[in-house]
Amino acid sequence: MGADDAPWYRDPAARSLILRGYVPRLAGLSLAWETVQLPLYPLWKEATPAYMAFAVAHCTIGDITIGALALVLSLILTSAGSLAQWTRRRIALLTVIAAVSYTALSEWLNTELLSSWQYSDLMPRVRVGGIEIGLSPLLQWTVIPLFALWLASRTSLGKPPSPPSP
Repeated sequence: MGADDAPWYRDPAARSLILRGYVPRLAGLSLAWETVQLPLYPLWKEATPAYMAFAVAHCTIGDITIGALALVLSLILTSAGSLAQWTRRRIALLTVIAAVSYTALSEWLNTELLSSWQYSDLMPRVRVGGIEIGLSPLLQWTVIPLFALWLASRTSLGKPPSPPSP
């Protein structure tokens, strides 16, 4: 098995793109999104600044987990090889589908079934299969993984390391 035949998890360029490119960009974009969408939840008016900061940090960590696992799932489903062999559009599409699917389920469970959180009146909502889901979380997982992947692929992080100079 040559270097180009290696699975994604054994390819240094793929690992670099994921760990040094995608995940940090996903984290930064998620932090910004979580902060901007605060008014769409009641805690914007009801919570202390310290609790809002905790909520944003907590949700951002959850977002990093969702986004990273969605990408890993897409790499597994596509039997991705080395970074040079990635079918980038297919991987990106499957990442978004996985993240949006999980988010739709999580939003329904937490707002309807468990009542763990609520939306404020400012949250636009959509009906999906008879259940009402916040539009902002769905848009988040349509936009952020794609943008994070695009940003990561535009850097040299996804290129194999250069050999050391003599």
